[in-house]
Amino acid sequence: MLDWSQIDTVLLDMDGTLLDLHYDNHFWLEHLPQRYAVANGLSVPEAQALVNQMTDELRGTLDWYCLRYWSDALKLDVPAIYREVEDRIALRPHTDRFLRSLRAMNKRALLVTNAHPDGLNHKLEVTGIDQWLDAIISSHDLGHAKESSLFWHSLQERQPFDPERTLFVDDNLHVLGAARDYGIAHLLCIRQPDSKNPAREITEFPAIHDFDEILGAR
Repeated sequence: MLDWSQIDTVLLDMDGTLLDLHYDNHFWLEHLPQRYAVANGLSVPEAQALVNQMTDELRGTLDWYCLRYWSDALKLDVPAIYREVEDRIALRPHTDRFLRSLRAMNKRALLVTNAHPDGLNHKLEVTGIDQWLDAIISSHDLGHAKESSLFWHSLQERQPFDPERTLFVDDNLHVLGAARDYGIAHLLCIRQPDSKNPAREITEFPAIHDFDEILGAR
């Protein structure tokens, strides 16, 4: 499926790509609304509706991913609440073997994520995946979400790469579209970013279920 001889740099999303998106979905759709309900004397369905409405309005923007923004908006310590369900943080299948494989093939592996630094650092502490990465870039450091073309230009300035010899793996179709528009030649989408939800039918981009489908050198 991939000609690894044509790839020097591998850009990797985190949530839904390297890590199971179930953690984040559970947090935003269930756990945080429950805590918001208790803090504001609401029923859980009422809190879920309010939180969902607020997040939907900002979907795809940098604020949508910003834990500090939501702390201010909801009047809650969102980074602290984020840690209350850390037992759900988990690698997706074959992630560790895939990262080791990239190292064995001497590929440059960069984590490029929309995750806010507070949540990002926590997940790195839990999973230890940073040991296999050559650099870690959060969109919050660049000032633009990955959905924006400005992110990719800023990334190129921060961590120069040849788009024609770069593989980018993500679960977000809008982000993959932005990467394609920038000129990244090799794109892959994750079919089942959340292990508790069904796999998706992906037609816009080449797609895989798990990393074992593209593992290179063992």
